[in-house]
Amino acid sequence: MAIPPVNAQAPITPPLSEADLAEICAIIYKRSGMVFGETKRYYIERRVTDLIAQRQASSVQGYISLLRSDLRESEFLINSFTVNETYFYREQHQLACLSNSILPDIVRFKAPGERIRIWSMPCSSGEEPYSIAIWLLENWPLVDAYNIEIVGSDIDTAILRQAVDGSYGERSLSRLSNDILARYFEPEQDRQRRLIADLRESVHFAKGNIVDQNSLSPLGRFDVIFCRNLLIYFDDAARETAARNLHALLYDGGYICLGHTESMSRISETFEPVRFPDAIVYREAGGA
Repeated sequence: MAIPPVNAQAPITPPLSEADLAEICAIIYKRSGMVFGETKRYYIERRVTDLIAQRQASSVQGYISLLRSDLRESEFLINSFTVNETYFYREQHQLACLSNSILPDIVRFKAPGERIRIWSMPCSSGEEPYSIAIWLLENWPLVDAYNIEIVGSDIDTAILRQAVDGSYGERSLSRLSNDILARYFEPEQDRQRRLIADLRESVHFAKGNIVDQNSLSPLGRFDVIFCRNLLIYFDDAARETAARNLHALLYDGGYICLGHTESMSRISETFEPVRFPDAIVYREAGGA
């Protein structure tokens, strides 16, 4: 049997040393707040090996030097580690809470025509902020009485480009009825359906890093924030930083919706839990 030649342009990357692993994890933590370590070695090595091959770096140390000197490269690294598991109408009970309880409370202090700002962070490939838009059109009678702005943010710049495009496959769309698909999506092509232009244009997308206040301040403040299933990847210090930044972006008395396994009560005293019929959410304590 002939042995195929080794490609000199794609050397096999050796396993990360303990020091290399620690430095890469430190870079990820500093840039994103996400905590990785020895228990995720295989996961880390697989992604770093791919990036080293793409950059044709001569060694692990050479790639780490590139990460230290090039913020753009650390962005690519973070993109490869973000988790983008999502679909339309995920945790639908919170969408029901939004239309049945949260927004009716907020508009008690707003006149018709005033702005209501809703932020989805992280928004991944856009299913969540687009779900909010569709849900309100379908389920909130006052949707046309107010100027509703929906913003989606994520640290992953590649996934944001997918969100702007607004094309989705069967798995993302599996919880939507045929009626909704017909009204809000273009006909299927190549097993994908794209949101109609009006829906795509109703959501604004912008890069944001929840542990970097400077990246968030241009977004302005919001009445409602959806920040679901992100804080579970952080340690206590990063969660506290995220909570401070979230609090700074909420209007007085604004609401935040977390994932079902997350609790703001264990992180910050600046929010109070509110038990509505559909869900438990958190309100900015200053507006209580």
